[in-house]
Amino acid sequence: MLFAVIVIGALFSMWVLKGPSTSFDGNYQTFVITDEDVQQQRVVDVLKEKDIVSYPLICSIIGSRMHIWEKIKPGKYRVEHGQNLISILRMLRNHKQMPVNLVINRLRTKEDLAHMIGKNFSTDSATVMNFLNSNESLKRFGVDTNTVFTMLIPDTYTFYWNTPLDKIFDKLYDAHESFWNKNGRKDAAERLAITPVQVSVLASIVEEETNYDPEKGTIASVYWNRLKKGMYLGADPTIKYALKDFGLKRILFGHLKVVSPYNTYKNKGLPPGPICTPAAKTIDDVLKMPRTDYVFFVASSEFNGTHHFSSNYAEHMQYAKAYQQQLDIYMANKH
Repeated sequence: MLFAVIVIGALFSMWVLKGPSTSFDGNYQTFVITDEDVQQQRVVDVLKEKDIVSYPLICSIIGSRMHIWEKIKPGKYRVEHGQNLISILRMLRNHKQMPVNLVINRLRTKEDLAHMIGKNFSTDSATVMNFLNSNESLKRFGVDTNTVFTMLIPDTYTFYWNTPLDKIFDKLYDAHESFWNKNGRKDAAERLAITPVQVSVLASIVEEETNYDPEKGTIASVYWNRLKKGMYLGADPTIKYALKDFGLKRILFGHLKVVSPYNTYKNKGLPPGPICTPAAKTIDDVLKMPRTDYVFFVASSEFNGTHHFSSNYAEHMQYAKAYQQQLDIYMANKH
């Protein structure tokens, strides 16, 4: 009888330690250990609250035997459904954090980036905003509070949850430098007598102007021709940016009165910084833009995402009038 009890006890112990120990639904569960959580009872409480382990008390005892608790470090961890207790504890002891992706697509404002980092990492969004609004913090990256988004190349970047903010930006900066040192991009910019920062600013306007990739280079050439002629850039997306109203469908004369360095109807030259994070392809489209004599363009009245390009104002107004008439009809039918 005693032997049977011992055998059953041993089998139960093996099952508890090496059998499935999770009690949550789903394929996996994540949990965060903060600086304040780095103590035995707090960690066990986190595991219990998240249904990570089925036997919190046994987890606490075995963790002590394995000298887990004195080695715990802050971080974000991932546990697979059915994972056993020993492997969970070893993961904590060895500080095997789960990777966290920072996915940069089209960002428009510093608040967008601050929210993204604050949501996914240990640094809060207020700290990120202070960093982005400090020329002193940004100086070592060769950017300022206006041009900081020019160092963000849309891509997926992998970190850990508690990666310090300066280390996050170190990696973003390295990716930016790697991007510009490839495929002759710096040489192409030099041939245009334009800096990489200026290329990114121009590309950001093109990015916001159209989603139709085949025309991005031609649109860039229009703005480039205006710049060379000393004309106002007259880019509607910069008005949306100045107003911080990105849902505007029609830019009216009243909108053009906005007082802002980003109002390219009132200020000549490029705006002081990008109005979004342009895609790598759009940057390349700017660097490879065709030589044209176009200085005007307007959306096609067919509403198919294409544009009509013109080198003289009279022709441009014909296309613009046709577009406006069709837009009025469309808006009227909506109501």
